[in-house]
Amino acid sequence: MSLPASIEKPLARFFDYMIRERGLSRHTENNYRQQLTASAEFLVGAGVTKWQDVDAAWVRQIAAQAKRERLKAGSIALRLSALRSFFDFMVSDGALAANPAKGVAAPKQGRTLPKNLDVDEVNQLLSVDADDPLSVRDRAMMELMYGAGLRLSELIGLNVRDVAMRKGDLRVIGKGDKERVVPFTGMAKEWLFNWLKVRNQLLKGPEDALFLSKLGNRISPRSVQKRMAEWGQKQAVSSHINPHKLRHSFATHMLESSGDLRAVQELLGHADLSTTQVYTHLDFQHLAKVYDAAHPRARKRKNDD
Repeated sequence: MSLPASIEKPLARFFDYMIRERGLSRHTENNYRQQLTASAEFLVGAGVTKWQDVDAAWVRQIAAQAKRERLKAGSIALRLSALRSFFDFMVSDGALAANPAKGVAAPKQGRTLPKNLDVDEVNQLLSVDADDPLSVRDRAMMELMYGAGLRLSELIGLNVRDVAMRKGDLRVIGKGDKERVVPFTGMAKEWLFNWLKVRNQLLKGPEDALFLSKLGNRISPRSVQKRMAEWGQKQAVSSHINPHKLRHSFATHMLESSGDLRAVQELLGHADLSTTQVYTHLDFQHLAKVYDAAHPRARKRKNDD
């Protein structure tokens, strides 16, 4: 659809601003362009000829139209986010007095639960024949992610000085630059020790990183993801392997064994307990068993029966 200049020119200025002033990526700019163009075409088709005529009711109609087009909640939220950013730009540019999209709420998005490996799949994955430094490194990384529940960013951010082998703990910098100390033991400790014995074989010069690439630098997130996916295929694990799945498996197995939600929250570095509850996706039967075993009134009822 051909857009009138009064609609198109402000969009062009906004896209130019996005790239030059805010330094956003082409990918983000393309997403915003797609969402704002769709909104503009809807408005023009409905008879709107300039952005100054758009109020909150029009923004709600844009969201309703997106829903009629069967867009997912995340896509509708992105469309509204793009509109808010664009109208903020218009306000700062003096073209609008207020942002009409500010008070329009995006639809609630369901939280997708990550899937975990069962214990047998973890054992299958980690039965790695480590006969070279790279294999030793990979097994140490996987053992540590599963053994300590680390995020990918936390794993690659580890330095040698962050490891206390005797005490069996790691100094980790998590989200928001928050520091926490996490324990590690058993196979994670054993394979981290094995890796430290061969780490110098990959070391090319001064480098603090605990885990190194074959070039001797700090290993990248993409390399870790790629190597773990390859090991999943080599070990014939049925599901796709990625770092987050190992962290989630750690959380799930710890919670199933201990039932201690607060402790798992601390180990994962979650600021909010609700994040841990969703993350570990306990099924209702397990919750019911915990309730029946722990709640005084539940125990009393069973005794009375």
